[in-house]
Amino acid sequence: MTVNELKNKLNLIPVVEADYSREINGIYTGDLLSFVMSRAKKDNLWVTIMSSVNVAAVASLTDVAAVLIADNVVPSSELIKKSQEHGINILATEKTA
Repeated sequence: MTVNELKNKLNLIPVVEADYSREINGIYTGDLLSFVMSRAKKDNLWVTIMSSVNVAAVASLTDVAAVLIADNVVPSSELIKKSQEHGINILATEKTA
């Protein structure tokens, strides 16, 4: 399933649309960045409640297909800017992780 297909199927809120055609091959849910760095795989959907600029760094390092920010958390302006600069897909939802 692509990021765009997931967005449409779950009515997710688009935040940064870098490449919504990327395929998602799994999901990793977590908020401890060191765990995400060692466990998230390339092309995973990373579900988190974190919204700081550090999310962009970890997403870039792990090459996840997209980051889904859950629980109605509002992404920081720094995260949005850095994600746009580095081509990181960001989605949001009011649903829990």
